Amino acid sequence: MSKSLKRVEKALGDLGIDTEIREMSEGTRTAADAARAVGCEIDQIAKSIIFRGEDSGHVVLFLTAGGNQVDADKASALAGEPLGKADARLIRTETGFAIGGVSPVGLTQQVRAFYDPRLMAFDTVWAAAGTPRHVFPAPPAALINAASATRGDFVAA
Repeated sequence: MSKSLKRVEKALGDLGIDTEIREMSEGTRTAADAARAVGCEIDQIAKSIIFRGEDSGHVVLFLTAGGNQVDADKASALAGEPLGKADARLIRTETGFAIGGVSPVGLTQQVRAFYDPRLMAFDTVWAAAGTPRHVFPAPPAALINAASATRGDFVAA
C-alpha cells in the first residue's frame, strides 16, 4: 500500500469517517472516469483542483463537483490573490499527493480550501484517496469539514 493511501486511510479513521477505500481497475484520473468506475453521477465526484497563489507561493485547494469547471477569475477573487498553475512539485510538497490523486483528507499540511456548494446536493460524494486508482465515498459535509473548506462561488457559469 502506498504511503499516500495509508495516510488517507489513517486520516479518515482519525476523523471518524466510516468508509471503505476502493481500488478502481479502470483508474480515476478524471471525474468522468471516476463516475463511470463507481457508478454515480459526475457531480458526485469531489474533484480536488489545486492552484498556486501567485503572491503567497502556496497552493489553494478548490473542492468542486465533477461536472463543474473552476473559473480562474472567480477563484482568484475568492482567494484574494492572483492564481496560477501549480506544478507537480509544489502540489506534492504542500499536499503530499501526486497530481491525479490529491485527496481532501490526509494532506501533509493545512492548505487554504474552498468548496463548491453543488457537492451539498448529494448524500454521498466520492473523492480521491491519495492515488489515481483509489477513491472513497463520504458525506460531503465530512469532506468539507476535513479540508476546513470555505463555501465559495468559483465555478464557471
